[in-house]
Amino acid sequence: MSKIKVSELFYSIQGEGRYMGVPSVFLRTFGCNFTCDGFGMQRGQKSVERYNVDEEIFDDYKKLPLVSTGCDSYASWDVRFKHLSPMISVNKLADKIADILPYKEWRDEHLVITGGEPLLGWQRSYPALLDHPLMNNLKEITFETNGTQKLSKDLVDYLFDWQENKNYNLTRGYDSVTFSVSAKLSVSGEKRGKAIRPEIICQYQDVGHTYLKFVVASREDCDEALEVIKLYRDVGFTGNVYLMPVGGVESVYSLNNKQVANFAMQHGLRYSDRLQVPLFKNAWGT
Repeated sequence: MSKIKVSELFYSIQGEGRYMGVPSVFLRTFGCNFTCDGFGMQRGQKSVERYNVDEEIFDDYKKLPLVSTGCDSYASWDVRFKHLSPMISVNKLADKIADILPYKEWRDEHLVITGGEPLLGWQRSYPALLDHPLMNNLKEITFETNGTQKLSKDLVDYLFDWQENKNYNLTRGYDSVTFSVSAKLSVSGEKRGKAIRPEIICQYQDVGHTYLKFVVASREDCDEALEVIKLYRDVGFTGNVYLMPVGGVESVYSLNNKQVANFAMQHGLRYSDRLQVPLFKNAWGT
């Protein structure tokens, strides 16, 4: 039976990107190929905040402290906390999802599969989850990904079939699956050669609606985003691009959100808020 290592499963509103404000179930898988220790730090420096968390005194994912620098979802990939993310069978997971939906069934809610990096190790399990009878009325899925993982042929074929079934007698095409790609600029602390993979984004684009999000903290970051956007455009990426202010906590987030919005407008890009920060203080399960 297929299983998925689950860091968080919760119901909230989508705080970012195309579906901002839409009620959603978030399935956060464990594991990532990046650490993103540069967020919130001076360029070239890396956060040590998560290293100061003593894993031995925490027995529950939700009790872990939030961090103001580095990756704000560090517990979903840091191996010191992997014991807090259980392996759950797709049958049990479907039951848990139904239980947190407002009407105990899918209506107009959205499924967001996030991480960590959700395309890193669990692609083979998603068809089994989506085929579960309790998932029949689900209409839309978003994969929140860093854009570095190729899709397996089996998942590609499955997603094409899944969308055809959902779009029967509709003319919108393959639009029930979205890839929200948070490509990592150097502000993340990740190297461009590993983080920026335009050819992979084009594969996603062939399967479903695909857009880019860049987390930025300064004018230098915004200028780098423009440079990287060109790399994606040059290989055929045609989707929308969002700029989003850095900040896993409100004090950091509020320092640059207006400046990022102004830069986005000046360059014809879309601005994405991070509603989970001002609304919920970016707490676990929000």
